[in-house]
Amino acid sequence: MKKVAIVGCGGSGKSHVARELGRILDAPVTHLDAAFYDDEWNALPMDKFTDVQRELVSQPRWVIDGNYNSTLQVRLEACDTVVLMDVSTVAALYGIFSRQIRHGAGHKGNGVHNRIHWGVIKYVATYRRKMRPRVLAKIEEFAAGADVVLLANRRQTRCWLRNAAAEQS
Repeated sequence: MKKVAIVGCGGSGKSHVARELGRILDAPVTHLDAAFYDDEWNALPMDKFTDVQRELVSQPRWVIDGNYNSTLQVRLEACDTVVLMDVSTVAALYGIFSRQIRHGAGHKGNGVHNRIHWGVIKYVATYRRKMRPRVLAKIEEFAAGADVVLLANRRQTRCWLRNAAAEQS
């Protein structure tokens, strides 16, 4: 495991897994929200965002977390491992609200980018029905040869991270 793309719904635990996996693998971690948004929530133009990702995936080791379905192909074609945070809708909604309570709003420098509004809530609430099938189709199409890990809950995630750490030592 040297090049890991972590995808899934907001609030699913992508950033936490990315930080832990980066530590375990001694690999640089990129949270795509930090690459896409500036401090005032202005988005990077999509062509520049794609170029940033192409540069990131050209490196020998990396962990990148973020969905961004429009540029997912870039990461999937380059990774050796895909981690899909496949938690329930209730768990994801709990995740976005508990993160807001724990960290507050704004950019926190550790992969936490909080901005809850109706669009975010709607995206999280409909992710499993609308976005998940699209993400799975892209994984099938573009991540040929990559190991695919589906993590359905926090307990399974903790166990998988412990096993990943044991394999590295």
